[in-house]
Amino acid sequence: MKRVLSILLLSVLMFGAFEFALPATTFAQTTVTRTRYHRRHRSFWKKHRDKLTVAGTALGGAAIGGLAGGKKGAGIGALVGAGSGAVYTYKIRKRHRHYRRY
Repeated sequence: MKRVLSILLLSVLMFGAFEFALPATTFAQTTVTRTRYHRRHRSFWKKHRDKLTVAGTALGGAAIGGLAGGKKGAGIGALVGAGSGAVYTYKIRKRHRHYRRY
């Protein structure tokens, strides 16, 4: 009985393997086109926006402090301006704005 079952199992496996070896029905070949996404060149402003914003507010604070209190006022104004610019840049301003592409 074991011999009959083993011969039957082997024959099923062999004929099943031949089924995959034979060519199946052929279909028309289709070509797949892939789109390439190129990174856009970011401008200097987009690359360094955060640093430029903080530097600009520090410069504005130094100018106002310099007019009000001389050299010491310019130093204090630069620190206050840089601090307020940093708070705006890193805490308040929305970073991820989603623009629609049409």
